[in-house]
Amino acid sequence: MTAGPSTLVTGATGYIGGRLVPELLDAGYRVRCLARTPDKLRDQPWRDRVEVVRGDVVSGEGLDEALRDVDTAYYLVHSMSGGRDFGHTDAEAARNVARAAEAAGTSRLVYLGGLAPEGVGLSPHMASREEVGRILLESGVPTAVLRAAVILGSGSASFEMLRHLTERLPVMTTPRWVRSRVQPIAVRDVLRLLVGAAGLPEGVNRTFDIGGPEVLTYAEMVWRFARVAGIPRRTIIPVPVLTPGLSSLWVGLVTPVPPAIARPLVESLRHDAVVGEDDLSALLGDHDRLGFDHAVELALRSTAESRVATWWSSAAWPSAPSDPLPTDPDWAGGSLYTDVRARYVDAGPEAVWRVVEGIGGENGWYSWPLAWAARGWIDLAVGGVGPRRGRRDPSRLRVGDSLDFWRVEEVVPGVLLRLRAEMRLPGPAWLELGVSRVRGRTVYHQRALFHPRGLAGHLYWKAVTPFHGAVFGSMADNIVATAEREDAERR
Repeated sequence: MTAGPSTLVTGATGYIGGRLVPELLDAGYRVRCLARTPDKLRDQPWRDRVEVVRGDVVSGEGLDEALRDVDTAYYLVHSMSGGRDFGHTDAEAARNVARAAEAAGTSRLVYLGGLAPEGVGLSPHMASREEVGRILLESGVPTAVLRAAVILGSGSASFEMLRHLTERLPVMTTPRWVRSRVQPIAVRDVLRLLVGAAGLPEGVNRTFDIGGPEVLTYAEMVWRFARVAGIPRRTIIPVPVLTPGLSSLWVGLVTPVPPAIARPLVESLRHDAVVGEDDLSALLGDHDRLGFDHAVELALRSTAESRVATWWSSAAWPSAPSDPLPTDPDWAGGSLYTDVRARYVDAGPEAVWRVVEGIGGENGWYSWPLAWAARGWIDLAVGGVGPRRGRRDPSRLRVGDSLDFWRVEEVVPGVLLRLRAEMRLPGPAWLELGVSRVRGRTVYHQRALFHPRGLAGHLYWKAVTPFHGAVFGSMADNIVATAEREDAERR
């Protein structure tokens, strides 16, 4: 463990937090992470170099322990989606951290918010971010609020939205926000400034705008992205009729970013997002910034080489169930529906595990594609995550990864993959895929589990049971067939 100044990172399971931790470690800081579910950090490559404390910023649980002897605390928690009270929840979480940090004698708070112009009506999400910044600035603990617009980095929601819109639509009819002026910034520059903010002079308590070296309209970003990616120039036809709500639905149809996440991104583009000052660079002596083309090139290269450290959906979906595992004692006596299947495989366990660990994303689910797609689109229509979040890495999974409309809950390499459903259901659901050896033969195991909530849950299971043979049965058969074929090809 490093012997330098102590830092606390909240939101370490998220996109920025998961990338900030190794940067702080490399800069010589001691790092402690606050997590509601510490197991989600278990497979991070830096896990054995940090201390993890179980806690929750919304309830305040664990904050006193987490902030004990901490010099700098990073507040990287946002409700990108959620219910009607997300603003109240965000504010209460910020107050909890502010109170605990002041009581603990923390020297500095650092918060990453959104860049918005002064004197205009802000969207609920942007207004919530501004309020969180004010709460932290008024906490009595010196605070640095960094405000950024579009963040360019492999796996960021803003970047993935831009990438998929550009790659998939040669001609796009777009709302007026494509004319808004934006000052995007590369994720590596954001991380460097966040690390630098821990060393600001003691009395600094203010907001800082951060951005890259160029101001572009969203349309110009689409055209520049196409040029860097080596695809034909896109035709953009702005129209005045697409509201943020309709725009977010349109983005949800074209990109993996579901409408609930796309809406705050779209709303942030309704107004210009241009840096008004660059004081943080002057204070830190850090003036180097990656240009748009270079940032896009690096992000595309990371994606192509499967070096995406965190994904935009790294943090758990807000409405996802957080019930105990189906193996926990609390399940005794409760209703638990299961669909269990097993198959002998004429291939080695390693061949089966490669298929299991590569499931989802571009590889699909090895069963009735129409049924999986339909279930995903239904989920998207009712405000869920939808079918196309994809995967962070095409061949490797770790605990906490999002996988289409599932979340990786457990990985035992070569033995077990457990996924928790994050689609909207009348009860929590899991899918387990496993490999074992029985009497010298390889066996593939598959188990779907559903814990119904109320009558709706029971009716749901009975309604979908007739389709299990086509969905889960063919899934087991096709995984086995793929493993056998790939194993034979490798010999």
